[in-house]
Amino acid sequence: METNSAKPAAGMQAHLLIVDDDPDIRSALSDYLSEIGFQVSTAEDGRAMREVLGRDSVDLVVLDLNLPGEDGFSLATYLRQVTNAGIIMLTGSGDKVDEIVGLELGADDYVAKPCDLRQLTARIRAVLRRARSTVKAGQADGERIVGFAGWTLNLTARKLTSPSGEAVPLTTAEFDLLAIFATRPNRVLTRDQLIEQLHGREWSPYDRSIDNQVSRLRRKLGDHPKEPQLIQSVRGVGYVLTVENRAG
Repeated sequence: METNSAKPAAGMQAHLLIVDDDPDIRSALSDYLSEIGFQVSTAEDGRAMREVLGRDSVDLVVLDLNLPGEDGFSLATYLRQVTNAGIIMLTGSGDKVDEIVGLELGADDYVAKPCDLRQLTARIRAVLRRARSTVKAGQADGERIVGFAGWTLNLTARKLTSPSGEAVPLTTAEFDLLAIFATRPNRVLTRDQLIEQLHGREWSPYDRSIDNQVSRLRRKLGDHPKEPQLIQSVRGVGYVLTVENRAG
């Protein structure tokens, strides 16, 4: 087992965990990301990953798909059960099916090997920025709450509460997508707009990540998949949250 933690730089806020069975990749990523100001820990498999998570708070996990023992899909599922940390899947397969499955399991983004380190860094910062932006706004402006159809979305605490008062767990990507809808009610949002807001990139006709995330949100909101009443499809365009928005 190999784990290491780079010394945090002054003012550092983000702790990254690199999970990859290739020691050269772990070393290269750790060295580069540490040099540009991140705190970095590494792990070669699921067991080592759990040790780091049990010891430290982690903001984002860069997770290799092809690992010995438990693969990246299994570990992504575990991560979504125990932490709100962002997840970026890292794999050499380049398989679109793998990408879709990873996003379905709650990954926030997907990067194919070999990757440009600057591109990976941009993806990391984008995921961290999305996770923290509403919290920073809440610190400056006070707690922000959006209500719709009996649901309560706390933008500051990043929590969703059902009409019956139960907390509903959301992944980072699911929360971000719901926040976009809830703060823009009754407004049709194109897939281009949603991809740009969530991932900072252009939408491709073959990219089903938004559709997959909408499907997951509908399930968690109890929205009928064939006749949804909350998040409705606009054929050939995108989606719209068809409810009255109440800000508090």
